[in-house]
Amino acid sequence: MEKILASIITIGDELLIGQTVDTNSAWMGRQLNDAGIWVQRRVAVGDDREAIVRALDEEGKLSHIVLITGGLGPTADDITKPVLLGYFGGKLVQDEPTLARLMSFFEARKLPVLERNVAQALVPDSCTVLQNMRGTAPGMWFEKEGKIYVSMPGVPHEMKGLMESEVIPRLQERFTTPTLLHHTLITYGMGESFVAERLTGFEAALPPHIKLAYLPSYGLLKLRLTSVSPGKTSAATEMKTAFDTLRSLLADVAVAEADEPMGVILGKILLEKGLTAGTAESCTGGNIAGQITAVPGSSRYFKGSVVSYANETKMNLLGVKAATLEQYGAVSEQTVREMAEGALKTLNVDCVMAVSGIMGPDGGSGEKPVGTVWIAVGGKNDIRTTLHRFRYDRSRNTDMTVVAAMNELRKWLKL
Repeated sequence: MEKILASIITIGDELLIGQTVDTNSAWMGRQLNDAGIWVQRRVAVGDDREAIVRALDEEGKLSHIVLITGGLGPTADDITKPVLLGYFGGKLVQDEPTLARLMSFFEARKLPVLERNVAQALVPDSCTVLQNMRGTAPGMWFEKEGKIYVSMPGVPHEMKGLMESEVIPRLQERFTTPTLLHHTLITYGMGESFVAERLTGFEAALPPHIKLAYLPSYGLLKLRLTSVSPGKTSAATEMKTAFDTLRSLLADVAVAEADEPMGVILGKILLEKGLTAGTAESCTGGNIAGQITAVPGSSRYFKGSVVSYANETKMNLLGVKAATLEQYGAVSEQTVREMAEGALKTLNVDCVMAVSGIMGPDGGSGEKPVGTVWIAVGGKNDIRTTLHRFRYDRSRNTDMTVVAAMNELRKWLKL
């Protein structure tokens, strides 16, 4: 069965200069993959006519489907529609459903309707209009030389609505796609090269249509198995066998069997056990709590955090002793243990994470270099401490500490 290939073109100078981060492509890639369509290229171009035409030419030669986002707004720098008109031919015509929705949008908000707003209802007659129920600029579906080109607004909320309601259903009707299956194992505590060494025989025994990818991130290592197969039932059975083998080979470092953030993984365990948690954070400045509360429904198991950045706060809110700070320092096993004990009382929770460290770029010493972090996790009768030494910049040291603290609590909960 032929693999259906897609390219994504994102348009906008703001993407090239780093003013806006392209989150659209990642989301679109996941949706296409779920539909059995393989994204082989992602291209960003500026608001430049020649660059857009060149990208359309190149991607149309390589892929069955070219998805385009951006440049459909009402201002002069939004040039995607006139470029597409020239590329696919035809003339601009008014799309009545779009105009009616546009007029209703402005009337409901008691806003004046400008000519440039009305112009958004003009579309090339060479396209099929895709109704944008979340905004004013419609999507446009073109076909040329057997290839499909779809233009959508760059606003993520609007693009997602069009993809879900119009683009994906139409593509699934048009193409018969192979079954794409992914299964991810998350590990912690073993470097990528050491994991690869352990899996040498496993990888060599995989059939050609199953691939293993290594995806390291902040101390975690994601191992993703991908299968491309024409038969859904047989593919699922074969994938399960391969994944079970992978999991058994890495049982000692396995964290989770799904591609989920650590905050989600930890939350599921807390819910399963019916326990509540909190944090006492110094060097992470509330980032652990932020990761946990980013998960919908986290209020069922997370009560709060004490961000005790200053020693004074550690003493006043967590009961850390002045003598402990004076003798051992803020970054010490003794201090994080007392922070954890204080957080258990202050937050009235079943278990806690407490962290104190030196994130950099300054503040380190020979005894405690930048990247030194003490973590304490546990409950009323069992608090466990670990020393971590990270070696990166301030931002990455912080991210590594957040993941490490949640993983330490995960291990404690699994005891």
